Amino acid sequence: MSLPVAVQLYSVRDEAEKDLLGTIRRMKELGYDGVEFAGLFGNEPAKIAAFCKETGITPISAHVPYYDMLENPAGVLADYAEIGCKYVAVPYLTEECRPGTDGWEATIEGIRKIAEEAKKLGIQLLYHNHDFEFVKIDGKYALDILYDSIDEDLLKTELDTCWVNVGGENPAGYILKYSGRSPVVHLKDFKGQKSDKPLYKLIGIDDNEEEAAANTFSFMPVGHGVQDMPAILDASLKAGSEWVVVEQDNPAEGDTPLNSVKLSREYLKSLGW
Repeated sequence: MSLPVAVQLYSVRDEAEKDLLGTIRRMKELGYDGVEFAGLFGNEPAKIAAFCKETGITPISAHVPYYDMLENPAGVLADYAEIGCKYVAVPYLTEECRPGTDGWEATIEGIRKIAEEAKKLGIQLLYHNHDFEFVKIDGKYALDILYDSIDEDLLKTELDTCWVNVGGENPAGYILKYSGRSPVVHLKDFKGQKSDKPLYKLIGIDDNEEEAAANTFSFMPVGHGVQDMPAILDASLKAGSEWVVVEQDNPAEGDTPLNSVKLSREYLKSLGW
């Protein structure tokens, strides 16, 4: 038994920016069942929807910047509803929004507001974590506080298994913890260890305050790093997930984005996925 496999197009963002539809077609050729968007790059939603249908690939979800959705949730989310996305995820929080800051409580309420608007459009809101949610507030992880604060029917998880691991928890165990609330799971592999410096420059985000993490950390194709992927996949099945999504923020040294997602898909096929 297995689940359908999608790819987060952020993994091949340079290619998608040049030719989104051609990149989607290429993902289908590599054996992906679905795509998760990270921008539309000027393409009309109706055109994308028609192309995905023609290509036979499912537009399952999208990562949409938090502030964009907060400012105009109905307008922004309507594009993804038109494309046919069942899910939209809050992909990342800038520093002033994160747990441990004065903005954290407002962030929770902002996510609730977005989730309510998404529900009206038939879209389920997800939250895609990094490792900064694994700070404890009154003895509880901020990520758990977020999920405890917003009803399950409004907000579900999109657990990023790399960042769960970097945050100090077992990815498979965390997926099982949110059984029934984990419809989409991000498969992300890596090697090396987190240093005391932020890793976000490695995913194309510059916090403008500190240098990038030491070069010992590298994102890897799925199955080519330290993650126990068979356990993660088994947990996804047991948790009732609907999709797994390959994401690799940057290729390993000497590799390319397209080859990285190709290697990930080949590895999953070797396991019968």
